[in-house]
Amino acid sequence: MTPLTLDDIYRLQLPGDPDISPDGSRVAYVLTSQDNVLDSAAHAIHVVATAGGRPRRLTNGPADTAPRWSPDGATLAFLRAGQLHLIAADGGEARPLTTGQTRPGGAGVAAWSPDGTRIAFSAVDRVRDPAAPVVVDEAYWKADGVGLVGAARNQIFVVDVADGRVEQLTDGTDDCTAPDWSPDGTRLAFVGRSGPGLEYLGVSAPYVLDLRLELEPGRIPLTPQRIGTGTLLAGALCWYPDASALLVTGRTSLSVGHLNLLRQSVAEPAAPPELLGADQDRNVMPGAPGYPGALAQFHGEDIIYAVRDHGTSRLCRLPAGSDTAHYLDLPSRLGVSGAKVAAAADVVVFVYSDETTFGEVGVMDLGSGKFTRLTEHTATADIKPLVYQDRNFTVSDGTTVPGFVLRDPAAPAGGPLLVDVHGGPHNAWSPQADAIHLYHHELVARGWTILLLNIRGSDGYGESHYLAALGAWGKADERDVLEPVAALVDEGLVDPVRVALTGYSYGGFLSCWLSARSELFAAVVAGGVVTDLPSMAGTSDEGRAIAEFEVGGGDRIARSSPLAYVDAVRAPTLILHGAADERCPPGQAEQWFQALKSRGAVVRMVLYPEASHLFILNGRPFAPRRLLPPTRGLGDSPHRQPPIGAHR
Repeated sequence: MTPLTLDDIYRLQLPGDPDISPDGSRVAYVLTSQDNVLDSAAHAIHVVATAGGRPRRLTNGPADTAPRWSPDGATLAFLRAGQLHLIAADGGEARPLTTGQTRPGGAGVAAWSPDGTRIAFSAVDRVRDPAAPVVVDEAYWKADGVGLVGAARNQIFVVDVADGRVEQLTDGTDDCTAPDWSPDGTRLAFVGRSGPGLEYLGVSAPYVLDLRLELEPGRIPLTPQRIGTGTLLAGALCWYPDASALLVTGRTSLSVGHLNLLRQSVAEPAAPPELLGADQDRNVMPGAPGYPGALAQFHGEDIIYAVRDHGTSRLCRLPAGSDTAHYLDLPSRLGVSGAKVAAAADVVVFVYSDETTFGEVGVMDLGSGKFTRLTEHTATADIKPLVYQDRNFTVSDGTTVPGFVLRDPAAPAGGPLLVDVHGGPHNAWSPQADAIHLYHHELVARGWTILLLNIRGSDGYGESHYLAALGAWGKADERDVLEPVAALVDEGLVDPVRVALTGYSYGGFLSCWLSARSELFAAVVAGGVVTDLPSMAGTSDEGRAIAEFEVGGGDRIARSSPLAYVDAVRAPTLILHGAADERCPPGQAEQWFQALKSRGAVVRMVLYPEASHLFILNGRPFAPRRLLPPTRGLGDSPHRQPPIGAHR
């Protein structure tokens, strides 16, 4: 068995975004690989039977995503380079449903009407001229991964499947996303962000459009009805089977904390939402880049959804009328994402990973509890897996800090240590293989020990742990890193003069903070950094929300900035940052670089062109300008078929 190396990123094929046919017989999913020739990700749609068998490639890609089955299971809608297309489930040529002429700003993920005649989607209502001045009247005028938004907003559209006619249903300053049809097809529910709440980039509520209302020519006619009262952070929703209410993932207050399952009455739109699953002290995970999970959905009257538990996203079932949820009978270290329940079958499909599997499609029979692996995209029989050793450290104030130690069991004690700090700050390390951290494999193979800590603020250990660093970034959690490192040194496991520190996003913040607060680290690699909170509050697309709700506002913002302590930094530092990062703007990296450089410190900064904050997840691989030599494969090579069409 051989360890993985960094170049193996070009051999990995990773499934995602599964969708199950209504009868439960087939699964469509996106298979993503990295193309070292085009220096970009390639996406194609595959289909596999839930009864087993070899997956079939349905589209050639390289920019095909978001497959969604029609209600009769005969057709798949999907996005090709941002435009809606249709393809027969048995294969053939794809038909464009929207184009650059009908939707110059592109289209969103398809939501089929129950009768299969229409598709609703969310998309921007206008395309900004990149050469025109950006007139800013509201705090929401740019977004990470999108860039300058200006006055453009996402609106709800419906396209006729037969003739491709597109109708815009909403208008105004609201930002409208995630449409979902009522069971009888007469109404559309969606998540709306509007008014002063846009400056917080999160204040949102469920809305309903009644499509039975008389349409008046010459204007966008439908006025959505807000459902519920008070502030609500709504992240995703779907209809109850009897259409009496909406199942919403969100919060009932504008604050940091766990997302919950909420029942919001539609029959009584002024009623407050009802909290579901109150006995479960876990964060509901609807799914987002870097935050694996699944949209909450119904199986009969029961609810299937995902939560984070000890760093792992796990599937739960909440029986109707109960506040007590149960984990599905899957291995506790098996992490899931993108789960979908079949409309007319007793099965749920999902993408999963564990210590030895980077990602495969699996299916579970909800009646028998039988779990079946459906794909073998990443052959791992010859790969030496990482061993995740569970550790719990008790720090000086009595807090338990859980984490994982990664090392080769055959490696001698006293070798170098890398401390890797996760982002968020409310993300968490999990004991599953992932393609983002292949350097863990390579370093362990070279005799390193790696320490992954779920410090206070991490998700999966209850809301009190989740909130434990609010208002005290760095100060509350620095001991959660320093004292476990000291424990490993005391055990003789690692060399105290060869300790390195790295982290991205909040991990980049804490890497800068700790390098200024401790002389423990011999080298620091900080990515997607936050170094000066006052300037970030005014330049980040979520700066105001971070400053007020995470850091605590007032003078805490300056006192929590690593830049205030930069004089103490002695460790050589490498800064990695996206040049188009709107979440942690590149000025954060530039300030840290200039501050260290002016003090004579050893520092290098690497800026990645056109890279957003999430480029480490979904950006270019930034391949060297050469062809990689052929090596052993991990599954079928994605380069055996040439890419077709324009590559986004």
